[in-house]
Amino acid sequence: MQRTAHPLAYPLLARITRPTLRVPRIGVIVSDAALLRAVLLDTESFTKTGPGSSAELWTPVLGPSVLLNMEGADHAALRRRLAPLFAPAFVGALTEETIGEGADRLTGRLVAGEPVDLVAEVREYAGQVISRLVGLDRGVMGEELFARVSAITGFVSLARPRFTPAQIAEAREVLDELTRHARRAYREAEAPAEGDLAAAHETLPGRMRGLGLSEEEAMGAVGAFVLTGTETLVSYLPRLVAILADTGWLDVLAHDRTLLDAAIGEGLRVTTPSPVMLRSVERAAHVGEEAVHPGDRLVLATFLANRGAGRFDPIGNPAASLKQLWFGAGAHFCLGAPLAMAQIQRTIGAVLDAHAVAPLTITGRRAQRGALIPAYRSLTLATPTVARTRR
Repeated sequence: MQRTAHPLAYPLLARITRPTLRVPRIGVIVSDAALLRAVLLDTESFTKTGPGSSAELWTPVLGPSVLLNMEGADHAALRRRLAPLFAPAFVGALTEETIGEGADRLTGRLVAGEPVDLVAEVREYAGQVISRLVGLDRGVMGEELFARVSAITGFVSLARPRFTPAQIAEAREVLDELTRHARRAYREAEAPAEGDLAAAHETLPGRMRGLGLSEEEAMGAVGAFVLTGTETLVSYLPRLVAILADTGWLDVLAHDRTLLDAAIGEGLRVTTPSPVMLRSVERAAHVGEEAVHPGDRLVLATFLANRGAGRFDPIGNPAASLKQLWFGAGAHFCLGAPLAMAQIQRTIGAVLDAHAVAPLTITGRRAQRGALIPAYRSLTLATPTVARTRR
């Protein structure tokens, strides 16, 4: 998967055996889980806002006030204001309202023998969630716009610390198209028409207005949620199903969900949908035995740190010891993780429900080429009877 996604970068990184390695034009690569966590927790020495950090990539696109490019008191204050949006009750209701019916239909279609491309299915779910969060009509978030949103993350290159002017302009054009609708939802929440108050506040912008965020803070947050939430789910869920099918765990979990949470965690560990995180050195320090200096760039290779715990193993569950490192750590632990987990559990539950009635097999798969985040371009599920008929 990784070799197909990026035939040069991933194979080269996978050859690293040292906990840290300084690479010219790239930075100091950190591949040890304990060192990586220590960097994430030390926000005094390592920052998201300095040279070579994620702020250099995203500030020109999203503006200065999004969680992706903030530190310190301002970051903590914005995070506190956004936290109610990801409370369990909210994300559970949002997930059920946006993808619940689709997930139930997915089970029925698979049981009925219909071949289903799980990548297209999950892309539809992500579009539903984004549309609800941003305040879009569902038809606005079509295949073309979805592909353009996904393409923005493909601009990221470890060898280039910032986007080109053309890439910034393209990313802004896509996000402006989305935030035009989000701005309307934000303003309607401020002064809704009679009878529309509940509807306005059901959108993410409306809720952010109610939590006291300025319009620009809300639009930056919307853009960040769209960019970080889209690619993660579309890449991870089909890969998880493929791993479960290839290892025999799809059949085990379909009839006994006891280890489902462990299997989801193990899937996140071995696939690591956010394969790399970036930090800038704020003050002289050591990362392991490597001396680092202000302005140095740290490339936190989370996919290497997570995979160091071994192969997919829900019984041994090495993921538990990593404390969800794939979502970050400390002050920057992914705020949207509860929403992602709710969508993951709802979707994988639908697949397992189908497999329990009509055992499924993967009848076709194609890996995505030229992508930052390894993913399937298509992954088709069907019952064995359908698979034999198609052959």
